[in-house]
Amino acid sequence: MTSPSRPAPVRNLSDDLAAELSDPHCMAPGTGAELLRALPWRRLAVLGDSVTAGVRDPLPGYLNRSFADRFADALAATRPGFAAVNLAEPSLLIDDIRDRQLVPALEFEPDVVMVSAGGNDAFRDVDSDTLRTALTSLLTPLAESGALIVTIGLFDLPRSGLVRPKHAAGMAHRFDELDRVTTELARELGGVHIDTHHHPLAADPGIYATDRVHANARGHAVAFAAIATTLGAYAREHADD
Repeated sequence: MTSPSRPAPVRNLSDDLAAELSDPHCMAPGTGAELLRALPWRRLAVLGDSVTAGVRDPLPGYLNRSFADRFADALAATRPGFAAVNLAEPSLLIDDIRDRQLVPALEFEPDVVMVSAGGNDAFRDVDSDTLRTALTSLLTPLAESGALIVTIGLFDLPRSGLVRPKHAAGMAHRFDELDRVTTELARELGGVHIDTHHHPLAADPGIYATDRVHANARGHAVAFAAIATTLGAYAREHADD
């Protein structure tokens, strides 16, 4: 006679996300959703390269979900009928993003657009004027469509110790210039820039993937917390608009 099988113990989600939920630089999904609740957005388009495409390493104790997906989840949690599209693809330069993603993004008719662009350009010997011209050609049509532009900075990889010293200084200068140009342009277009480039963990090797380029799941959780915090403040500032 066989013994009756016992049901598997029910796991609490908090058991799997213990590290994330205790991380002072992260934010519980419900908290992010509440911070964003007052914003009027119903349609989100995400554009960019591998950063917004969500390339990452999983990390025990953290939800294995990209910051772009976390952002869409948080908006959808309080908006019946919310729609989102992620057009981002790895390895693209700014001009590639514009040529491949701008038209489908405009056809989706978003009221908010999240963009990360220029990281692959900044790995090369590119100047600030070239970056600004390329970003302007990508972001201006999106802003003119009526969508709010949300740009997100890159973490400070060149100062993380993960880049060979002979390349780190030049890369740091180009990444700094990319962040400066992106911040200025987003503001000129009435948008919001998420300053992850100067985050306390921006140069911490513990937020990076094993490829020494992209973020791991903790990095994406940290970025989402910065997004929700910044846009929550934006919502409060524009509550009477």
